[in-house]
Amino acid sequence: QVQLVESGGGLVQAGGSLRLSCAASGRTFRRYAMGWFRQAPGKERELVAAISSGATVSSGGTTYYADSVKGRFTISRDNAQNTVYLQMNSLKPEDTAVYYCAGSPRFIAITKDEYDYWGQGTQVTVSS
Repeated sequence: QVQLVESGGGLVQAGGSLRLSCAASGRTFRRYAMGWFRQAPGKERELVAAISSGATVSSGGTTYYADSVKGRFTISRDNAQNTVYLQMNSLKPEDTAVYYCAGSPRFIAITKDEYDYWGQGTQVTVSS
């Protein structure tokens, strides 16, 4: 069982940056692929970024990014701290959404159905 708690959301102007954090409980965090999803009002929840299980701060691991955030967002994890991060730069109004952290028992996962554990979400609002 893995419990996930996101933090770091807020209101930021277009062009600004935010860093989301997701703290996980449990001693098997490193065995889970982790992902960040987002859901805007009236839209489907979509994958923003994913990182493979076992990735370290030095190795980086295998990562995946949605085309809409490539070059602007960076996912990373610190297994010693049981935390996964999403650094978001050059934010745009269309990035406004509730951002969710999720965990999957797979090596890496890029669809919602592959994730078993979800956080409660954190709101990110980007003003123009």
